Amino acid sequence: MAVPPITLRQLHYLVGLASTGHFRRAAQRAGVTQPSLSAQIALLEGQLGVKLVERGSTVAVLTPVGREVVDRAQRILADVQSLMDCARADPDGLSGTLRIGVSPTLGPYLMPHIVARLHREHPELRLYVREGSPDDLVRDLSTGAHDVVLTQLPVAGDEYVIRQLFREPLVLAMAADDPLARQPDIEPSALKGRALLTLSTGYKMSDQVVALGEAVGAKVLRDYEGTSLDAIRQMAGMGMGLAMLPALYVRSEIREDDDVVVRTIRGRPMHRELGLVWRKTAGRAAAFGRLSDVIVAVWVAWAGR
Repeated sequence: MAVPPITLRQLHYLVGLASTGHFRRAAQRAGVTQPSLSAQIALLEGQLGVKLVERGSTVAVLTPVGREVVDRAQRILADVQSLMDCARADPDGLSGTLRIGVSPTLGPYLMPHIVARLHREHPELRLYVREGSPDDLVRDLSTGAHDVVLTQLPVAGDEYVIRQLFREPLVLAMAADDPLARQPDIEPSALKGRALLTLSTGYKMSDQVVALGEAVGAKVLRDYEGTSLDAIRQMAGMGMGLAMLPALYVRSEIREDDDVVVRTIRGRPMHRELGLVWRKTAGRAAAFGRLSDVIVAVWVAWAGR
């Protein structure tokens, strides 16, 4: 007897089950009954001839083979979504729906300007923006949750197209009453023995702080890793250490009479490289190329103010 073909619906159900770990919640998310979803998963197992899920009383745990099948299913669904998006797009690329992931160290300070410009110049485009840590952004890009991500480079992976956009300066923030605050810029030797605050590991800026500490003999305070730029800024304002902050954040959040001041490091300009990343198989290179141009134009306008 011929085995019926695997359907996209079954793959959606399996991916949903993997993300929730629970048949009832997966069924609710898919808008079907639990027996229907369970039956489709069981049918998929029969078609593949392998067990995908360990069924428990309250949770559903993927088998090792199940995890591999989920990974492949996510890529298949991402490619199908890319095919649909490509077919709906107009020749100039910036229409339909784009789902962009962005780092929380960048999104709140740049995306409002990008969204405003896109809304003004491309009213047919619907842009969905979600923030996430750099590792989560790349993972969600690979599974199709994002069409494109705006993040700090480098990003590894032969399956991606990586467009470098601009370099954003980084400056050193310190409490307003810190002795270094009286200097217009900071000699690297003045940082020897000082405490450096950093974001949690996983953010590339954290790696830059570590590299700076090693170069100038400063100590990175791993016991006080911040979960946001606001967190390390506040710790710097309380005199807990020095924090490295990007220029977009500084212009948006720090005022002249604030509890922190910012300074450059003499002879040691620092920056982070920002870029747009998308899957080679996405099929919307024209749209992402035009989006890259818009982002660069917004940055140039901002930097020139």
